[in-house]
Amino acid sequence: MSIDRQQVPPMQPPSSWRKSSYSTAKGECVEVADLPEAQALRDSKNPGRGAFLFSPGEWEAFIAAAKADEL
Repeated sequence: MSIDRQQVPPMQPPSSWRKSSYSTAKGECVEVADLPEAQALRDSKNPGRGAFLFSPGEWEAFIAAAKADEL
């Protein structure tokens, strides 16, 4: 799977980010944002460090791999 490691500036408003439904009470979670041409994924504990961008096809492959426990 090809991942674009370009970073999203931390100027996305917090309301546009949503936490994973698998987030834990210990803060071990990721957040996702829908962008016009991509999905962005970031660490909720370190949102200022940027995010990974996924094209629609890469996002589908990432989700499929996560569901199949291949990551």
